[in-house]
Amino acid sequence: MAVPITPVHVGDIVRLKKGHPCGANEWEVGRVGMDIVLECRGCGRKVRLVRYEFDRRFRGFIGRVDSEK
Repeated sequence: MAVPITPVHVGDIVRLKKGHPCGANEWEVGRVGMDIVLECRGCGRKVRLVRYEFDRRFRGFIGRVDSEK
C-alpha cells in the first residue's frame, strides 16, 4: 500500500504516531528534503527521519506557516 506524501514546510508543527520519551508529541520541522529534521518542542532534541518514515508516522498538523514567501 502506498503512503501519501505529506506537504510540509520548515516551521510547521506536526504530531506523529508516537510521542517522544520526554512526554511531548509536538515536533517542529527544521529541514525538508529526502529526509526530514524534526525538533521536539518539549526537550529540544533533534531527530532525522527518512521521508517515507515521516509520512508513515505523520498524524496531523498542530500549526502551519505561510508557504507563500
